[in-house]
Amino acid sequence: MPWLQLKAHVAPEQAELLEELLLNEGATAIGLQDAHDDPVFEPERGTTPLWQDTILTGLYDDLEEIDTMLGRIHAAWAEQIPGEPCPEIEYELLADRDWEREWMDDFTPLQMGERLWIVPSWHTPPEPGAVNLILDPGLAFGTGTHPTTALCLEWLDDLAVNGELADKKVLDVGCGSGILAIAALKLGAVSADATDIDPQALQASRENAERNAIETQQLSLYYPEQLPAGTYPVVTANILAGPLVQLAATIAGYVAPGGRLALSGILANQADEVLEAYQTQGLVMQAPVQREGWVRLTGTRAR
Repeated sequence: MPWLQLKAHVAPEQAELLEELLLNEGATAIGLQDAHDDPVFEPERGTTPLWQDTILTGLYDDLEEIDTMLGRIHAAWAEQIPGEPCPEIEYELLADRDWEREWMDDFTPLQMGERLWIVPSWHTPPEPGAVNLILDPGLAFGTGTHPTTALCLEWLDDLAVNGELADKKVLDVGCGSGILAIAALKLGAVSADATDIDPQALQASRENAERNAIETQQLSLYYPEQLPAGTYPVVTANILAGPLVQLAATIAGYVAPGGRLALSGILANQADEVLEAYQTQGLVMQAPVQREGWVRLTGTRAR
């Protein structure tokens, strides 16, 4: 059976109303997609940020009276927001497909370094004897597919291979899905603290930790202002260059004497600014590692 797909480009303030109107017309699924592959910068706590140009789609199994449906949507929009034109809605017929299976097929196990694999829950681990982190795509950032996450995971794996992670305590700033903290624990860290400003990220981190049989006492989750004072032998921060520079004194202050730091979420043309910010904080920084236009910076604090 073919499907009917409605699609519109919307601004963030328009998305909620148009989504409601599409659902009222019986949409079986709603999708939100970035139209330009732009990053979403630090959101306010408790919000779900949208891109400045978001593609909103609705999927329907009823192919009848599309013009009548669009008329109702435009009329309801005009009633809700008089004077503001409704976003233009395009429509097309889609061939019958197994949508869930097709979406799942986009995510396959990924190897990070020598021993670490990121494995979606519906896949069998390619190497059962490896360090397998079970992680599904979700609302929180960090599934291992983005170069910044992959670069940090490979760094953690390298630390483990060289015996520099065993029995260490780790801090992950801006934890997202919890992928870096959980990976560090599975690679041999004794405990991890993780922080994020977004409650969805903390919830995702908690659920992913449970899925990977991480003991409650191993992983502690905090809002940034709740993080206990202290330093850590290993610190990661995979956020964005702006916040990394703004928080340089805070993040660098968590690195213990002899401790190691990894930073990512940095575009290649932003690396020098971030590098200088952390050198100013007394860290010895190594040369950037670059992949697909993104950079990982690493450093150490003298003993």
